[in-house]
Amino acid sequence: MSPEKRTITAEDLYNFQLLTGLEISPDGKWVIYARQRVDRKTEKKYSNLWIVSTEGGEPRQFTYGDQRDGRPRWSPDGRQIAFISNRGDEKQPQIYLIPAGGGEARPLTDLKGEIAAFEWSPDGRKLILQFRKKDAEALEREQDEQKKKLGIVARHYKRINYKLDGAGFLPQERWHIWTVDAESGEAAQLTDHEIYDETDPVWSPDGKWILFTSNRAPDPDIEYDSEEFYLIPAAGGEIRKLPAHGGSKMFPRFSPDGRWIAYYGTELRRTWWQNTSLYVVPFEPSQEEPAPARNLTAEFDFNVSSGVMTDLVGGAGELTPPTWSPGGERIYFPVGRHGSSRIHSVRRDGGDLQVHTPDKGAAGRFSLDRAGERMAYFFATMTDPGQIYRLDLSGGDSAPLTALNPWLRAVELGEVEEIWFHGRDGNPLQGWILTPPDFDPSRKYPAILEIHGGPMAQYGYFFMHEFYYLAAQGYVVFFSNPRGGQGYGEAHTKFIYGVWGDADYADLMSWTDLVLTRNFVDPERVGVTGGSYGGYMTLWVIGHTGRFKAAAAQRVVSNFISMWGTSDMNWRFTSLVGDPPPLEDLETAWNHSPLKYLPEATTPTLIIHSEEDHRCPIEQGEQAFVALKVLAKVDAEMVRFPGEPHGLSRVGRTDRRIVRLEHIRRWMDKYLH
Repeated sequence: MSPEKRTITAEDLYNFQLLTGLEISPDGKWVIYARQRVDRKTEKKYSNLWIVSTEGGEPRQFTYGDQRDGRPRWSPDGRQIAFISNRGDEKQPQIYLIPAGGGEARPLTDLKGEIAAFEWSPDGRKLILQFRKKDAEALEREQDEQKKKLGIVARHYKRINYKLDGAGFLPQERWHIWTVDAESGEAAQLTDHEIYDETDPVWSPDGKWILFTSNRAPDPDIEYDSEEFYLIPAAGGEIRKLPAHGGSKMFPRFSPDGRWIAYYGTELRRTWWQNTSLYVVPFEPSQEEPAPARNLTAEFDFNVSSGVMTDLVGGAGELTPPTWSPGGERIYFPVGRHGSSRIHSVRRDGGDLQVHTPDKGAAGRFSLDRAGERMAYFFATMTDPGQIYRLDLSGGDSAPLTALNPWLRAVELGEVEEIWFHGRDGNPLQGWILTPPDFDPSRKYPAILEIHGGPMAQYGYFFMHEFYYLAAQGYVVFFSNPRGGQGYGEAHTKFIYGVWGDADYADLMSWTDLVLTRNFVDPERVGVTGGSYGGYMTLWVIGHTGRFKAAAAQRVVSNFISMWGTSDMNWRFTSLVGDPPPLEDLETAWNHSPLKYLPEATTPTLIIHSEEDHRCPIEQGEQAFVALKVLAKVDAEMVRFPGEPHGLSRVGRTDRRIVRLEHIRRWMDKYLH
């Protein structure tokens, strides 16, 4: 290691600045974006808007202050920028407008509730919102000091989707569509229903219609995968269904001439292993018969997604809806494949597939200018948490516009080797080996197997602070994408559907066998860790083999019987390992539960769980901990994090994320060093 460089630390989580949104100006000259930072003293995350020229040069801070400014959107004429900010009330964000040339931001809305999405009307006179009002009971409690002091007396639910990880217990109100006058701020509610949500509203190019997504089944929580597209006049009025294909669907977007709608979807409902595809359907407001939708990407066997896993989450890595070229001849969309995500485009008829961003990286949110000549996009790599790039679509010239986190240039991260190999069934697999800084191939190093969550996700070319932190402690870190994950075609994902713990376990063991052939890895000092589905597999591994000398099982699934109905995904979650509910088929649920096999475990295991985890409730970690202590009689400890959701490792309070890493290191050091 160079004497001028150091290794990465857990405390470096305070140093990262992350992109959380971006959009190119209509004229293609500027990119507005949000930049997140952490205040070490208060542990709060703040974000401000920044602006940079697409010709390059030093970015300029656009808004100031300790608040959260985000989701910037240019007005159609490029003169204003709308964004969401909590600068007026920390707990109640509103939409603000600021001149494109800079100046004072003014609040546009004065709403009580949550704003999820918004979009300018084509003429720039209004904005459309996906908004959920605050419950009347909550408003009454806020206005009465005594009731406010006493807090919530009881929660009463009739719906089974009554909680959501990261959001907590849900209000009674549903998401509905509102419009806001861009000058006066006057708000008008267009839809209202006590059962149905209306989400992701978009304007038609002529401004006459609003298209949105809604599940209007008799009980949307039971028939959970039944979203359809609906139309409503822009001034409000009768809602009618817009037919499309029969599978799941999301993110509809009009072509510039208003004759087509592009969207993402799957061929079937309730089959999570499918690739998400790009569809188009003709649009005619007066049509009465269903128009045939066409899947433009079915032949390619890839997944429309920007998903590559990272523990440095910013909104710039979010999934961008299908984006039309100005003439409507092409549609741009992201694809996750082989550890990368790249921006593709295809003609409206499905021909001439093109790739526009580099391989071996993670392309996230992107935006086109009005002429379709320039694109701004987010791009990250294994060694860079992410920058904004400009792409000239005519010539293919691409250049970075930002240089966030320059301090990383003084950090030695270690070297990563990519390996393709074959699993138990001759199936091709992709993995990576990260060696420590100051690596000496003549030494024997302890190693840690990292298992990703999902399972429908992928590791790959995106910065993982946790991996580099463990490597800095002297560990070889190895990770791969076993069957069950995405990015390798539908067959790869489908293989474990209904049979968790078979092919995926075999793939992980094949990967471990390969890594242990490396002379620099000590086969007697190997640990394993993972979270969510990775936590499930960590428990599964230690219940089926004693080859690992230490384990850290995080936010685990341990018991599919008790998981049914307690997760925020409640009864849907267990369909991944068998469609019959556990109460109708206890044997299948129990056979796929790691808890069944933990009495045979011999591996010292650390259980890490968040107390506000609604995805994998903490009772899952508690059961595993007690089983390891009482039945397996192995050394086991449990670390619980109050106030944190399922995604602690990515979005949790920074001091808690640091403590989590330190506990993993401490546990591995105890048994592997």
